[in-house]
Amino acid sequence: MKFLKWFFITVVLLLFILAVVGYFLPQTVSVERSTIIGNTRDAVYTKLNSMQRFNDWSPWFQMDPNAKYQFSGPQEGQGSKMAWDSEDPKLGAGTLEIVDNQYPSMIKTELFFGQDPNPGYATFRIEEITFKQTKVTWTFSADFGNNLIGRYIGLMMEEQVGTVYQQGLDNLKIQLEK
Repeated sequence: MKFLKWFFITVVLLLFILAVVGYFLPQTVSVERSTIIGNTRDAVYTKLNSMQRFNDWSPWFQMDPNAKYQFSGPQEGQGSKMAWDSEDPKLGAGTLEIVDNQYPSMIKTELFFGQDPNPGYATFRIEEITFKQTKVTWTFSADFGNNLIGRYIGLMMEEQVGTVYQQGLDNLKIQLEK
């Protein structure tokens, strides 16, 4: 009986410490990767400005080519939307929609993953270096607010999302330099 009492006290104390530490973790997270693509800014912008072309270079599509995809809204620009559903727990289900774009320099998407009501945002900044040299910067940002579990997950975002973003940019580069 004494053991159960101390076990319960230890578990409660541990949960309390995790909650307190969680409130001191960063509320927001941002991950950024860039690459130089040997093609025009217009070609890069056109490739990125449609959810229907996303799987041409998406690293997530390569992880599960059997996932189910559904496209809605216009073919390109604001409102172009993709929903997916995968049996792979790393991919799960979600939606990705272009919510803002400024030709030819920026495209912003909103991501909902699973049942999480809080969106994440990905932005592509497209900068012309020379006529056939374009710098693409892909940034992900999320605000976890008071979601303590999200704040702990945010600690792993740089490594997990950053690696996949770099792979995606490498795929995009290959596609656009053919």
